Amino acid sequence: KHVIKQLEIGWSPEQIAGRLQHDGQSLRVSHETIYAYVYGPDGQSSELARYLPHRRKKRQPRRRRTPRGLVFPPNRSIHERPDYVKTRETFGEWEGDLMIFERAQGKANVASLVERKTRFAVLFRNNDRSTTHLMNRLMDVMEHLPQPARKSITFDRGIEFRNWRKLKPGIGTEAWFCDPQAPWQKGSVENLNKRARRYLPRNAPVAALSNRDMKSICDRLNGTPRKCLGWRTPTEAFREELMKLR
Repeated sequence: KHVIKQLEIGWSPEQIAGRLQHDGQSLRVSHETIYAYVYGPDGQSSELARYLPHRRKKRQPRRRRTPRGLVFPPNRSIHERPDYVKTRETFGEWEGDLMIFERAQGKANVASLVERKTRFAVLFRNNDRSTTHLMNRLMDVMEHLPQPARKSITFDRGIEFRNWRKLKPGIGTEAWFCDPQAPWQKGSVENLNKRARRYLPRNAPVAALSNRDMKSICDRLNGTPRKCLGWRTPTEAFREELMKLR
């Protein structure tokens, strides 16, 4: 009767169970037990579901969250990445990230990619942060390169990249992941983001940017001489590597 009374005044099963525990009542029930009663024969006959916050006649099954360790398994850790990727010996090893903007810009964002050996940058705009949309766009952008020029991409563990398994069958690209809360492990793309913010501040109207706008920004970044490249530009270094693949 106590539980029913609390339901009638608008308390949720979680609130009822939590308050009973807080007050040290001899009556102890879990919120799952209350839900089972509400949706059981007695609760249905009394129409108790109408007092629940969502007023559903049937309880929806709970979604199971995939543990982060299964989304980004240990064998995809940056520590399992071949040494030649770390030392920038080979061409076609990339880092990827997502540039986020002020809330007023909605869900629009910019994906940033940089090839580790040549520092060649690719930026493309997205209207959605969903992992499916992002990975599809990424594959559309990268598939125009020869496969040896897109061997791997290193990401952080953001939920935007949870559909990484599409990359290998889709465009033949491996995925590696930084440790949690360790963005410095993909320092090349972090550096790219800082330089790109000169043209894409957080309050930029990113949703209004065209593909031509994005290309113009990339051309500026890739056309700037870099000390780490012996004062060549990323465009020059990238083209040299592409020529070697022919």
